[in-house]
Amino acid sequence: MSFGSSYQPAPSFPSLGGEFFDPVQAASFPRHAARYQNQRAASSVGLDQLTDDEWEQHFARLQPLPRNLTEPLALRYHGHQFQSYNPWLGDGRGFLHAQLLDKSGRLLDLGTKGSGTTPYSRGGDGRLTLKGAVREVLATEMLEALGVYTSKSFSVFETGERLQRNDEPSPTRAAVLVRLSHSHIRFGSFQRHAHSRRSDLLNELLEFVHHNYLPGVHREGHDDLAGAVLDEVVARSARLAATWMMAGFVHGVLNTDNMNITGESFDYGPWRFLSTLDPSFTAAYFDFGGLYAYGRQPDAVQWNLYRLADALLPISSESSLRRGLDRFDEYLALATREQFLERMGLSPRDPERDAQLLEAALTFLRDSQMPFERIFFDWHGGSARANQALNSKSARFYKGDGFSLFSAALNEFEPSPAANLEHPYFQDDDPCTMLIDEMEATWEPIAKEDDWTALDEKLNDIRRMGEALALRPRPR
Repeated sequence: MSFGSSYQPAPSFPSLGGEFFDPVQAASFPRHAARYQNQRAASSVGLDQLTDDEWEQHFARLQPLPRNLTEPLALRYHGHQFQSYNPWLGDGRGFLHAQLLDKSGRLLDLGTKGSGTTPYSRGGDGRLTLKGAVREVLATEMLEALGVYTSKSFSVFETGERLQRNDEPSPTRAAVLVRLSHSHIRFGSFQRHAHSRRSDLLNELLEFVHHNYLPGVHREGHDDLAGAVLDEVVARSARLAATWMMAGFVHGVLNTDNMNITGESFDYGPWRFLSTLDPSFTAAYFDFGGLYAYGRQPDAVQWNLYRLADALLPISSESSLRRGLDRFDEYLALATREQFLERMGLSPRDPERDAQLLEAALTFLRDSQMPFERIFFDWHGGSARANQALNSKSARFYKGDGFSLFSAALNEFEPSPAANLEHPYFQDDDPCTMLIDEMEATWEPIAKEDDWTALDEKLNDIRRMGEALALRPRPR
C-alpha cells in the first residue's frame, strides 16, 4: 500500500458514541471510471502516492482507509430548511468515510456524496448525478481560487448507473463524489440534541468540537465554553459570508444543516456566480421568495447563528451567547473590507478609507452594471493598472461621475506586496469567470460526446487565476 509517513489517520468521531451516527454500508456500483482526482488535496493529507487501483479501492469501492474508520458513518442532525424546522434530516446520500490530520495537524474529514442510501434517505435513491459532481468540482475549485474557505472536491468516479431526476434530462449519468472538509459537524448537529432535550449530548458534542476542531478557543472573557465556541463560530461564519459576497457567489440553500462549525463553505447544489451586481439574484429555482438571494446571504447566516445559539441555550445562558451574536456585524464588516482589499490587490489604509473605497466600488458596480468580476481584474493593484484598464473591453464603463468617485478613492491606495501584477493572467483580455452558461458549456461535451477536454481546460484556467491572485482561504 502506498501510504507514507505523512498519512496520519485520526478516526475521532466514533468516540462520541452511537447517539451521533449510524453505521451504514456503501453502495456497490457497476462501473468505476475515474473522472477527477485532486492531487493537491491528496498531498495535504498524505494520499498523493496512491496508485490508480488504490484510489479506486478507497474512493469508488469505498473500502476503509488503513487504521481509519472501520465502517462508514451516516451522521445524525436536524435543521431549519428555508426557516422551517425539519427533524427528519441526517446524511441521506453520503457518509463520513475517514478522518485524518493534514501537515499542520488540523483534523479533516473525508465525506461522500452519492454513496448510497442511509436511514435518512427519506425515499431518495442516495445517488448523485454526474453533472452534480462536475458542478461541485467547478464550484470548489473556483471558490478556492477566489479566497473562500471551502471544502475540496477530492475524487469523482462515474458509476455506470442511470438516474431519474425531475430537474434535468433523464435518465442521466451517476457518480460518487468524495470531498475533503474541515468538519462534518453542522449547526443542525447541535439542533438535534437540543430538540431531544439531551443536554448531556450537547455538552459532549461541544467538548468534542472544542478539542478536535476549535482547539484555539479560550474561555477567558466568556462565561462558559458554549459562549466562547459560539463567538468563534460567529466570527468564522461572518468571514464566510463576506468572502461569498466578494466572490459574487450565491450558495443557494443556506439551511442550518448546510453550515458547519468551522466556517467552511460546502455542499454545492444550485449555486451561481453573479454576472452583474444584483442583490436580488437567487440561485435556487425553488427559492420563490428570494430568502437566500445574493444580497440576503449575510442575513441568512446571522439567522442561522441565532438558531445555533438556541440549541446551545440549555447548556449556557442568553447573556453568554449574546456576546458572540452581537459581534456578527462587526466581524462581517471587518472581513468584508479585508477580503475586498485582498481581491483588489491593495494594501489597507485605515478602516474609514478602506470602507469608503469598498462603498465606492459597490456603488459603481450597482449603478454601471459592469460585469462583477471585471472590476477586480481591471483594477487589481489599483491605479498601477489604469492604462490597461482604460483601454480594456470595459473602457466604456469608466466614464462618468460614478467611476470618478471610485477612481478618486482608489488613488489613495498602493498595491499589496502580494498583488503579483507581473503574472501573465493580468495580461489577458478577460478575467476567468464561472457564470451559468460557462458551466453548461463545460458540461455539454461531456453529456453529448463524453469529451472532458473543456472541463480540464476550465480547471486549468481557474488554477492559473488562483496562482495569480494568491489569495489565502482561511476561516478568519
